Formats: sequence, structure tokens, C-alpha cells
Amino acid sequence: MNKKTAHKVFDSLLVLQCQSGNKKAMALLVKRWHARLCKHAYWYTYDIEISKDIVQDSWSKILLKISTLKDPNSFGSWALTIVTRNAINWLRKHKKELTQLKEYRDQHDIDQREHYTSNSENVLVQLKKEIKKLPNEQQIVLNLFYLEEYSVKQISDIVHVSTGTVKSRLFTAREKLKLILKNKYDEK
Repeated sequence: MNKKTAHKVFDSLLVLQCQSGNKKAMALLVKRWHARLCKHAYWYTYDIEISKDIVQDSWSKILLKISTLKDPNSFGSWALTIVTRNAINWLRKHKKELTQLKEYRDQHDIDQREHYTSNSENVLVQLKKEIKKLPNEQQIVLNLFYLEEYSVKQISDIVHVSTGTVKSRLFTAREKLKLILKNKYDEK
């Protein structure tokens, strides 16, 4: 059994215990998943504090509805789906102010990074900067696929689009990144 499978089995057991009313299991489940859910919300908001608030609200729903979860093995994708919905709802409500804030942060972050990174780090910084320029939907599927290691099917369940749409977003994001990076490094 690999490490990822072992974590999933342990989470499933915690879910079953939570469904039985075990408060310690709930606390442990929150401890194990909170940072990951915050990281996921951050991909939508780009703000740590807002992400924490979204996840806090999400935990209320998760713990309230955990007894309705039929497949304890699907806890991760189920919880991510709840966070995704809450993050999207939050973004809809705060679209204008977020646009202004993002423009300010993008400019400030670029200035700061150029001063404090070495040449070897510049490639990674450049890649992250270019990923942030992609549409939000493409950034999210890249994150879920490469960093969180979810399958295309799991991602389609989390973000509520077809598997074909997930594949298309992954392909388009990869192609855009290839082109952007090729052009950047061909210029040098």
C-alpha cells in the first residue's frame, strides 16, 4: 500500500468515526485537511486570509453534512467540492474589489521577486508568474492535477465540469505555457 492510499484509508476511517459522533476524529480530520483546503481556496482568491475564511465556512458545512456522505473514500473530493463552491460564490460577490487588489498585488509581487531571486530560481518564479496569467479555470485544473494529484475524473467531480472539459483545460494550459516559455527563452 503506497502512502497516498494509506492516507485515504485513514481518512475514510476518520469519516466513519465522525459519522458515529466521535469528536476526536472530527478534530483530527480537520487537522489533516485544513491546510490542503486552504491551499485549494487560495487558488481561487490569491489571498491567504480570505482563503482561511472560506475554508472555515466550508468546515461548518462539511461537519454538518458529513453524516450524509455515502462513500467515506470520497471525502477528499467531496470536501474540495464544497470549498470550490464556497470560493466561487465568494468570488462572485467580490469581483470588482478583487480585480483591483489583484492588479496591485501582481505589480508589487513582480517588483519584489526581481530583487530577491537568484538566476536558478528565476525559471520557477517565471513559471509561477506565467501560470497566474492563465484563466482561473486552467490554473485550478493544473493545481488539482499536478500538485494535488487528482485524476481527471476526480477533478471533473470537484469543479463540476465534464472530463472532456478538464482534459481540454489541461491541454490548453500546457500549450499556452509551452508557447509563453518558448518565446521568453528564445528571446534571450
